[in-house]
Amino acid sequence: MSDRNNVINLPVKRRSSNQVKGAKGRQNQAPVLDMTERREAIIQQERRRVRRTILSEFVGVHVVVPQQGLMPVHLYDISDDGLSFDIPVASGRFRQEEELAMRVYLNHQTYFPFTVKVANVRVLSEEAVCRHGVNFVKGALNEDALRHFVKFIESVSASLETDSGDVMVSKLFGHR
Repeated sequence: MSDRNNVINLPVKRRSSNQVKGAKGRQNQAPVLDMTERREAIIQQERRRVRRTILSEFVGVHVVVPQQGLMPVHLYDISDDGLSFDIPVASGRFRQEEELAMRVYLNHQTYFPFTVKVANVRVLSEEAVCRHGVNFVKGALNEDALRHFVKFIESVSASLETDSGDVMVSKLFGHR
């Protein structure tokens, strides 16, 4: 049996690899990378992408435009404090500090309304959209429902998986 330890001490290894200069007579090693950090970053990026997919395809979001009706918007992101949405550049834009009435539709007829205040507006010319960042107005109608909705989206998006079609059944054997 060998007394050799196969566990790599990452902090010590990182310090020693960062001090390597590659000069003559010195040890020349590749730096040690901690893959845990990289893996967590990839997981967080995937969660954001999946959450945005859910937001854009699962729920319908509209802004109530006075004297015109409902304007559908593409929900980009959502958090405890607010959300961001896109509208086509050709549709115009809302002004900073403007209060908007919004609706989240859970099906074609059922929605819950809430109020937001525009915090920032920017044109994304490569996507031909105008992105609006808005804050939820505190103490407004349905604040509690909105808080629960945000938590629902966050908890669901943390455990979602993408269906690549590998579990589709084309024929049921033994059934006619």
